[in-house]
Amino acid sequence: MFSFHEQFAAATKAHFEAQLALLNTLTTKTFEGVEKVIELNLSAAKASLEESGGAAKQLLSAKDPQEFLNISAAQAKPGADKAAAYGRHLAGIASGTQAELTRAAEAQVAETTRRINALIEEVSKNAPAGSENAIAILKTVISNANAGYEQLTKNTKQAVETLEANLSNATAQLTQAATPRSKK
Repeated sequence: MFSFHEQFAAATKAHFEAQLALLNTLTTKTFEGVEKVIELNLSAAKASLEESGGAAKQLLSAKDPQEFLNISAAQAKPGADKAAAYGRHLAGIASGTQAELTRAAEAQVAETTRRINALIEEVSKNAPAGSENAIAILKTVISNANAGYEQLTKNTKQAVETLEANLSNATAQLTQAATPRSKK
């Protein structure tokens, strides 16, 4: 039978190793998300440069101010559509990265909670008489910490959903504003 100190040391070591693994996972997922954003930005910049050159040539080939305005109006809609697509893609990357980070953190919290509960149960079996109140307080503290984490997770998910809704709304407004209106 292990002593409390040996159990605590083993649990602390396992917890530390799990925290390092979580940190590694979170860092990897974050870098993957950043890598996707950089790739998206590079693609968007390259496409924008190519399209700007073509648009400038079209504008310079206009023979009169009316043709210049017509060309400008015709170029506005595709630009707005591309900006909207960029926004949706960026929101998708952010949402996907956030979901992966949340999954990894939730899995870690669940495993840590399981290990702590197992340690508390083992300690409570070997605890001296009269320590029931201390163990009950410890269980309450852990339960409250888990409830706090769950609330934080819920709030984070709501914030991401709000961000996605706002981005979607802004994209729709941008697309609507850039759509040429027919003359009445």
